Amino acid sequence: MFKIITFNANGIRAAARKGFFQWLNAQDADAVCIQETKAQLPQLEGDATYFPFAHNHYHDAEKKGYSGVALYLKHPPQAVQHGIGWAEIDSEGRYLEARYPGFSLISLYMHSGTSGEERQAKKEAFMAKLAPWLNARAAAGERLILCGDINIAHTEKDLKNWKGNLKNSGFLPQERAWLTDLFAGEFRDAFRLVHPDAEQYTWWSQRGNARANNVGWRIDYHIISQNLAGQVESASVYTDENFSDHAPLILTYRGLEY
Repeated sequence: MFKIITFNANGIRAAARKGFFQWLNAQDADAVCIQETKAQLPQLEGDATYFPFAHNHYHDAEKKGYSGVALYLKHPPQAVQHGIGWAEIDSEGRYLEARYPGFSLISLYMHSGTSGEERQAKKEAFMAKLAPWLNARAAAGERLILCGDINIAHTEKDLKNWKGNLKNSGFLPQERAWLTDLFAGEFRDAFRLVHPDAEQYTWWSQRGNARANNVGWRIDYHIISQNLAGQVESASVYTDENFSDHAPLILTYRGLEY
């Protein structure tokens, strides 16, 4: 089995203070995808906490305290790609990819559009560029596991208060359609392959008692190329502890070649 955890840390140093790495060290994971590190590599170097596996990679945003993604890898990858090659994405530290013989693993942090029209426009521009690029790779036979915070709830099952969010970023018709098209084509929602109907969320607002009342959204995903759909073994969300406003999403896969 190959165990992959994805987690939006909402600040990797804050998550560390809340016990994330103690929990992680007990998980026996093969790979971990982190989003929103909110740190620059020089701020972390010198503290082994932030380098928990044999191979640890960070891709930071240029702006301090913002965005950033990471990969913690037990097994040596053939190559690691820091960024997708699109300046507007790479300057914000949103994409990191590790390549193995049998698959590629991506840690992705999609924009949030909740702060206003400008960020929503950037999000949708990235979506428009990303989907054909991913589809072309999958259609060519690549095996892809894209993990991360996509900042979109796909269907009414994926957020508690869907009626109240129909006009809000994260549940807009065009965002949901983007995922529908992706999952109707070359890709699959790995969690839904295991739990087609579960009302299981991965993010909760920090306002009110959203988490205590489980008023959440499922916006963190393992998006996998369809040629890996038969290799998904298990899927779960860890909610016993609060390391951030997101919960770790854990999947295991059979027969991944590394």
